[in-house]
Amino acid sequence: MEIQTVNRGVDVASHPMRRASDALPPYSVIVPCFNEVRGIRSTLTELATVVGPAGGEIIVVDDGSEDGSRDVLDDLEKEGPIPELRVIHNERNLGYGASIKTGVRRARSDVIVIIDADGTYPSDRIPDLIEASNGADMVVGARTGGGDGLSFLRRIPKSVIRAHCSWVVGQKIPDMNSGLRVFRKHHFEKFFKILPDGFSLTTTLTVAMMRSRYSVVFEPITYAERVGRSKIRPIRDTLGFAQLIVRTGMYFAPLRLLLPLASILMLGFLVSLGYDVVVLRNLTDKTVILLLFGMNTALFGLLADMIDKRS
Repeated sequence: MEIQTVNRGVDVASHPMRRASDALPPYSVIVPCFNEVRGIRSTLTELATVVGPAGGEIIVVDDGSEDGSRDVLDDLEKEGPIPELRVIHNERNLGYGASIKTGVRRARSDVIVIIDADGTYPSDRIPDLIEASNGADMVVGARTGGGDGLSFLRRIPKSVIRAHCSWVVGQKIPDMNSGLRVFRKHHFEKFFKILPDGFSLTTTLTVAMMRSRYSVVFEPITYAERVGRSKIRPIRDTLGFAQLIVRTGMYFAPLRLLLPLASILMLGFLVSLGYDVVVLRNLTDKTVILLLFGMNTALFGLLADMIDKRS
């Protein structure tokens, strides 16, 4: 991973965060950025009015932008209008999730806030979410207060995934992939190896936390129209959504995913067996194959579930 950190001569390790308010703990805001030249300056300026008085830090991870975002970020850091701004440059595009991981690694605080760079999320709600995190392991800004900005076609696969993830964790998830949330760094690091480098990091983190029985709170927020072009690509991301469904089910709830399939196979075996005995009076190959597939699927699910619980 080729990463260049713009430090401007400041020793981060010897520069502890200030705490200007007793109401909120010190916190780090991670802002992943990729080709957001039209909105990054206004987003950070607004964010600074919230983070600065509370003594937080802002870490922007530029993920190989090619539209001038890098120059804007460097200018903001040189000009110094945002004292707590730190900029990290990925020399190539590594992905949304990889950028968040990089920011979390460099964060000085255990309390982490992530927010997108496109101006869609209300940065003024950050103090509310941090306050709510005093009694929770993660607080998610749920886009239930003013729409989620999705078209009808994009809403369909997202609804399917949300229903699937809710089934995996055993409770309703209002917003599984919100880009505004608060969590603890030490909790995030427990799932570091399984969190993907792409857009599905937030969904995977939500399922991982809830499936591991951490306390996750969903706070309603509004959602504005984005500045600049969306990074979503329908065909590629729809295929990614399908992969995400299989991956989350197999990793976090293998028995819940495979047991229904095993039941269908065993039901097919019983039907086929009845037909063979009553009509054909002979045991056919398809009946044996259905039995073997059903048993193997059930055993595989049980084994995966035991491994999941032991880990």
